[in-house]
This record gives sequence, structure tokens and C-alpha cells, in this order.
Amino acid sequence: MPEKYRDLYTPRKCSYTNRLITADDHASVQINFCRVDAEGRMIKDKSQNISVAVCGFVRAKAQGDSAINSLATDAGLLKNVV
Repeated sequence: MPEKYRDLYTPRKCSYTNRLITADDHASVQINFCRVDAEGRMIKDKSQNISVAVCGFVRAKAQGDSAINSLATDAGLLKNVV
């Protein structure tokens, strides 16, 4: 029976620019936002979490903060942020 080949590395895409995040992009970050209940505790349901990946290109242009604010606003996590 032949062995199945698996990729050990699955590339990610930047959530803000849709650029491919390559293996040598060491400035990229991935941030996971979780939902909280009324008391401020994390909801244990993993489907409620939101993952955001920002490539090093955006961070090098000093746009990382505005990119994360924009993505969080689109996801409904922030309000009234320009």
C-alpha cells in the first residue's frame, strides 16, 4: 500500500492584504481573539474564536495596528474605532 504524502507546511494568507505569508516571513503574527461572556470570562467554544494573521509587509509599513483594528471592527469586536 503506497504511503500518502502530506505537506508539513501549510502557508497562511494575510487577513488584511490577502498576501501569502511565506515560511521566511519572520515578522508576521497570528492573533487569536476569543469571545467573552458578561463577566469577562472566555467562552470555551472554539468556534467562537477568531484568528487574524498579519504579514510582515504590513507591519514593516507601520500599518499593523490599523490593520488589526480594521479586522476586529469587521468581525464585530470593536465599535467606534476609526
